[in-house]
Amino acid sequence: MEENEFIRQAMLGDTAALSQLLQKHYAFVYKYLVKITLNPSQAEDLTQETMARCIEKIKLYNGTSKFSSWLITIATRLMIDQSRRRLWERKWQEKEQLQSLRQLQWQTAHHTDDAWPEVLDALADMPRDSRIPLILKHYYGYTYEEIGGMLGIAEGTVKSRVHHALKQLRKELM
Repeated sequence: MEENEFIRQAMLGDTAALSQLLQKHYAFVYKYLVKITLNPSQAEDLTQETMARCIEKIKLYNGTSKFSSWLITIATRLMIDQSRRRLWERKWQEKEQLQSLRQLQWQTAHHTDDAWPEVLDALADMPRDSRIPLILKHYYGYTYEEIGGMLGIAEGTVKSRVHHALKQLRKELM
């Protein structure tokens, strides 16, 4: 059976024909998504979402383009939507973090010594990869080995990050 016949049968509700179409195009869509996302895990998720969307919308396929092009269009739109969602979520998290920092600064300014708000500002400017090991080491007192285990990184990497974070903190507070 030709692809057009599989498409026609799938549009009429033939699940076997639809299954054949999806199997034929799955690897093509996945390889495309790996190339544009550069992330095999994300590409796998998006490929599955693309196939699910195809199942839902097969009756809307109008045949003006190749079936593979239609799938690529669906995959691309899903990837763009996902990217926008992730960007929005990241901006929301940054906004929440900034709000929490301001609240913490206000509380500490009224209850502790004058230097603490400056330390919070310096910590907020620090990348998360540096800030977390520094806080775990010098505020909570964990060993480098324990921190490495918690974060899933080598002990030497923890030492390096703590060292550079302290150096940056000193520079900003001087």
